[in-house]
Order: sequence, then structure tokens, then C-alpha cells
Amino acid sequence: MKRQNFPHRPGCAVEATLDLIDGKWKGVILFHLQAGTQRFGELRRRMPGVTQRMLTKQLRALEEDQLIIRKVYAEVPPRVEYCLSEIGESLKPVIDTLRAWGERHQARLSCGTAAESAEASHRAA
Repeated sequence: MKRQNFPHRPGCAVEATLDLIDGKWKGVILFHLQAGTQRFGELRRRMPGVTQRMLTKQLRALEEDQLIIRKVYAEVPPRVEYCLSEIGESLKPVIDTLRAWGERHQARLSCGTAAESAEASHRAA
């Protein structure tokens, strides 16, 4: 995936970081790989909303950006495993912070359940 060339300006470090983890699935993939090495099928089961094509595309982009390592074993059928690279590991605090923020605000976000939304509304009243 071609990276943008960010000139020196305020916010360019934030733009560069977000450019690496942009999209709906890259951050989720990085989060799941924090638990350790996983195969494609394991990642797919953990993210039921992602299509096989999209997961493949996002994994390739993360590999190209050197955030994950893809290891192919010479077996029939081939076994492929993914894990965080050293650079990917360095994103753990960022991903953990995003998760913590999401948990604090989940009730008002679209991914919160109806019960969580009702509980948040009750607390706010």
C-alpha cells in the first residue's frame, strides 16, 4: 500500500500513524494479534463481520507496512501464521488506549448494546 508523503507540519505524526492503522479492520487485527501468533481462520472467527477478501487485503497492507509478520509453512495444505513485528508490538499502547477509550464510551457508540445504552442513559439522568 502506497504511503502518503507527509510534509513537516503540525499533526503530521498523527496523520502518519493513522495512515498505518486506518480503516475498520487494521486496528482490530493488531488488537487480536496482541494475544500472540494466529492463523487466518482464527482471525476470521474473532472478526465475524469481516469478509475473507477484506481480511486478506488488510493483512497484506499490515505486512507491507511491516507491522505484522506472515510466516508460511511448507505443508500441504500450506499453513500461514501471523504475528506482530517489533514495530507492530510498539503499537500495543496505542491499541490498548483505543480499547480503553472505546470501553468507557461504548454505551453511546453504535457498537454498544441496547442494555448498555439504557444503563448509560439512566446514569446520566
